[in-house]
Amino acid sequence: MLFEPKSVAVVGATPKEGKVGNAILRNLKNFVGEVYAVNPSYSEVLGFPCYPSILEVPDVELAVIAIPARGVPEVVEQCGRKGVRNVVVISAGFKEAGREGAKLEARLVEICRKYGIKLVGPNCLGIINCHNGLNATFSSSIPKPGNIAFLSQSGAFVLAVIEYFNAVGLGFSKIVSLGNKAVLDESDFMEMLANDRYTDVIMLYLEGIENGRRFMEVAGELSKIKPVVALKSGKTDAGARAASSHTGSIAGSYEACVAAFHQSGVINASSAEELFDFARLLAKYQDVDGDVAIVTNSGGPGVMAADAVEEENLRLASFSKETIEKLRTVLPREASFYNPVDVLGDADAERFVRTLECVASDSSVGSIIAILAPTARMDFERASHFKTEKPVVTCFMGWNGSDFFDPVRAVKAISALYKYVRIKKRKEKRGRTYEFDREAIKKAMEKRMPFEILRACGIPVPRYGIAKTADEAVKIADSIGYPVAMKVLSPEILHKTDVGCVKLGVERDKVRAAFIEIVTRAEMLGDVRIDGILIQQMVKGGKEVIVGMKRDPSFGPMLMFGLGGIYVEVFRDVTFRIAPITENDAYEMIREIKSYRLLRGVRGEKPCDIDAIADVIMRISQLSVEFPKIMEMEINPLRVFEDGCYALDFKITYRGGKA
Repeated sequence: MLFEPKSVAVVGATPKEGKVGNAILRNLKNFVGEVYAVNPSYSEVLGFPCYPSILEVPDVELAVIAIPARGVPEVVEQCGRKGVRNVVVISAGFKEAGREGAKLEARLVEICRKYGIKLVGPNCLGIINCHNGLNATFSSSIPKPGNIAFLSQSGAFVLAVIEYFNAVGLGFSKIVSLGNKAVLDESDFMEMLANDRYTDVIMLYLEGIENGRRFMEVAGELSKIKPVVALKSGKTDAGARAASSHTGSIAGSYEACVAAFHQSGVINASSAEELFDFARLLAKYQDVDGDVAIVTNSGGPGVMAADAVEEENLRLASFSKETIEKLRTVLPREASFYNPVDVLGDADAERFVRTLECVASDSSVGSIIAILAPTARMDFERASHFKTEKPVVTCFMGWNGSDFFDPVRAVKAISALYKYVRIKKRKEKRGRTYEFDREAIKKAMEKRMPFEILRACGIPVPRYGIAKTADEAVKIADSIGYPVAMKVLSPEILHKTDVGCVKLGVERDKVRAAFIEIVTRAEMLGDVRIDGILIQQMVKGGKEVIVGMKRDPSFGPMLMFGLGGIYVEVFRDVTFRIAPITENDAYEMIREIKSYRLLRGVRGEKPCDIDAIADVIMRISQLSVEFPKIMEMEINPLRVFEDGCYALDFKITYRGGKA
């Protein structure tokens, strides 16, 4: 009923040009149902009957409100009493305007809950159904009908996108300006669009996601049947810089969104250009079987495309002998018969099309990137008449009828198609479930003994003890065996090495002096809490990685994995997921970092125990889910060997304090 009402009433309609209420009413002139104006000052507006109140309109299924904010709650209350269950509030002046506006918005939410009203906005552009003439917005341009639905948190961006789509000949099924999302949010609309026969692709522009868990659930189901492409703005997060761990300082809301997109099958676009490119191609194709073929009349752009194929982790198709023999009958001997195929600069449209036909007939080819530079002999129009059921992206450089000018953009769009095919084929897998000693974890949390938490979770830690005095330090070190590592235990000293509060390879005759030096250096930092000095078994060799968690306010526990040690914030070679994760997620995290080859072993080095790393990641995932009091935690470094691993340092922050 929201997108297909039989009747619409515009509250705040006016004959005065330049007013929002006037523009909305004009945009509804092509609506297939009844349209009413509501304004006590008129009996008729723009040819539509006008009533003094929504209560006096004969029958209303959708109310569009465009009056000053202070009057909106009363009108929504009237809608509720009349039985109007679909409302769009265009009006601004709510929570985006400060405290008083937030109170008004809270009142709106109360009224909507009372009557079961589905409310879009407030502070939005409105909604459009391009297939029935419902344009309940104040847009100056009328979008064309198509098969792409667009949900946007920015009304101004909607206006710009409508103009762009009209210019390039693309159309929409539905358009929603989400506004403040007081009642309905992106998840509600994705649910509505799941079974919409006019919608084949959902395009999202989001600035924030309040209910991240629900978003992942809805998007996860939707992406199995329709591609979802999203652009999330706000990559920087100033608040993250004040966080208490490496994980906290690196992970922000943007990283959480991207991780959630990946896990729920949403294709992430890093720019408006990618958002449009991906949606446009997915609106045309949603299946591909085989690898990429490149056909060009210019070597340079062909090489650009080949480079991009590798960078996007795609593969160039390997042609069969039959295909190569066919190409030899079509192309001159100087041409390149292998992928990329270069038809040479003297090729005409007939040679180019015949080459494309040969390539398309090869069973190893799933998609084709057709690249043409303008030459005297090439007729772009004739070359574009090539037909095949396989996805084809054209880069006819300098021709308006082409899909792209830049071959790299073409490859990225093709990559989005391959990603979606993998998403559809993805099988649901559950993560491992471990038997944790929950009582031991609770006691360790209460006594602020972080390493005991790891022990209770089954994560290996070196032999250790906590010394309060120099004598205790010697006694503990004697029991562990030499040499030992010594570190201050303090929730307020984050980077112990930087302030001289870590000593490695300490022999027996140096333990007392090391203890005194560490304590002295810690005390010089001011009024910091010192819980003792950690005396730990020295662990040599292996590779250092980091496993961390930061609790995101929207998505919950966000896991981080990457290259560890003191350089983690320098190289930022990390990846993220939202807990709980599957076994596949854990191994994906490991493979995604640039340093993965180091973990696999290079130049004769022995490989690290990848299974042990995945096991630790999954245990941290389970710990973060089962104990919501934990706000942040970080194993850095996790020293990984050919067989097994050790957690050498562990920070943990609870809600209301640190351990």
